Amino acid sequence: MRRFHLLLLLSVATIIFTAAPALAADSSKGAANSQIFGFWTLVPPLVAIVLAFISRNVVLSLFLGVFSGAMMLETKGFNIYSGVIGSFHRVSNEILGSLADSWNAGIVLQCLAIGGLIAVVSKMGGTLAVAEALAKKAKGPRSAQFFTWLMGLVIFFDDYANSLTVGPIMRPVTDRMRVSREKLAFIIDATAAPIAGIALISTWVAYEVGLIKDGFEQIGIQMNAYGAFVETIPYRFYNIFILFFVLAGIMLLREFGPMLKAEERARKHGKVLADNANPMASEETTQLEPGAHVVPSIWNAIIPIGTLIVTAFLGFYFNGLSAIDNAELLAKINESPLSFFAIRECFGASDASVVLFQAALLAGIVSMAMGVCKKIFSIEEAITTWILGIKSMNITAVILLLAWSLSGIIKELGTAMWLVSVLSDTLPAFLLPSIIFILGSIISFATGTSYGTMGILMPLAIPLAWAINPDQAYLLLNVGAVLTGAIFGDHCSPISDTTILSSMGSACDHIDHVRTQLTYAVAVGAVSILFGFLPAGLGLSPVITLPVGLAAVLGMLYLFGKKLPETN
Repeated sequence: MRRFHLLLLLSVATIIFTAAPALAADSSKGAANSQIFGFWTLVPPLVAIVLAFISRNVVLSLFLGVFSGAMMLETKGFNIYSGVIGSFHRVSNEILGSLADSWNAGIVLQCLAIGGLIAVVSKMGGTLAVAEALAKKAKGPRSAQFFTWLMGLVIFFDDYANSLTVGPIMRPVTDRMRVSREKLAFIIDATAAPIAGIALISTWVAYEVGLIKDGFEQIGIQMNAYGAFVETIPYRFYNIFILFFVLAGIMLLREFGPMLKAEERARKHGKVLADNANPMASEETTQLEPGAHVVPSIWNAIIPIGTLIVTAFLGFYFNGLSAIDNAELLAKINESPLSFFAIRECFGASDASVVLFQAALLAGIVSMAMGVCKKIFSIEEAITTWILGIKSMNITAVILLLAWSLSGIIKELGTAMWLVSVLSDTLPAFLLPSIIFILGSIISFATGTSYGTMGILMPLAIPLAWAINPDQAYLLLNVGAVLTGAIFGDHCSPISDTTILSSMGSACDHIDHVRTQLTYAVAVGAVSILFGFLPAGLGLSPVITLPVGLAAVLGMLYLFGKKLPETN
């Protein structure tokens, strides 16, 4: 047996060191590859998504998804051996390339730093104190869920910060009130991207406005891009309806589909997780209880988390200010540095991943200093606790790197371009917004990225919509369809980074989160089409479509939902 292991090790080493190096994904080849591979460009995302549901192992599923795409790109003819070797190198280069990207590196470091922060806050008794304070106000499952929803709206400026902050704070409260982890993850996920995507000031604004501006330049029209972004908000049907759906479900205490079973399990038997669940948070983090000598204080949570939020806001402003190189724009900002215009422009130009990492790092230092000054633990214990929190986030970092690697492979294969070419043929004007919404959701679901989907579809949707109907309201409707369709598909996708972070923040089994959320997301997506994009495509004003859509959401909850008990 030992001889076999030695031979296996030598064989792997030979493959690694004798193979020619492979390059990371090249998205410029996407158009050509989409023509070469056609339907087969769907193989990598389908492998990852299907295996994730079958095996319930996200890491393995993502790896095999990336590897299958690499095999398609590296295998020449029937030379399978060379294809396997080349694929191994390509996968490793994709992972390295993902981590080398400054944005991705910032997200990974942000996750690790927030993990350390939450661990220290928990060790100081801050999380416990907040949970006890909220538990006094949260008299049951309804109020516990409402406070979670409300906190999700408060942290509107960034979806990553939302997912990573709300979950650890509210998890003890919802656990105590017998709210399932699946429902907690859903509330977090449904208030992260939807609110960040339509907030007037957020880390999303610059990207969305930039895409709109480029699209307008393509068709040669003069329109303020930020003003156009604001005008698309009434057409962001899914964002608005999903936020309302969560609130209505909480107030009515009605659930349906897989979420109903999860909530009945939690409410009747006190099992916030399924028996076979694999929560995306280590037991080290979930069991970081303060020592017997520690008197829990909400300030042990408010000050560090407050430092995170305040530092993030200041960081967005000054980081964005330093990034702006337009003299005329800088002059306007300096005239009134605290105006809405100045804040909006600076937030939009900031590098969110770097700012949030810096904010989380500073908040971690503040929390450790507090614990040492209060003699809750020594400096060595503080650092050990912080590192323990970082370790708990390792699995999240691995999953994010693999998800980004899959996205890179998909771009080079031209998966999105093939989907667009197949689904964007000549369409009736009233159907185009719905088709764009559906197409955006398909691409976002398959690729796991709302940003990437927006970047792919916006340059196609704006010229197409303007060519079919050169009307400003119709154009803005289709722009809104791109932006909200990307978020809808991202919500449904098990390989989406925000979906992953929501599972992690709530310490929920990732596949259970996706499975329970999928039914709700699809239901609200259907309402968005039937009562939003189709009527709007026919010319109905949002003044009509929005109230009717909200009423449809309520009707859906009454028709399909089952009332759950308020008390345990």
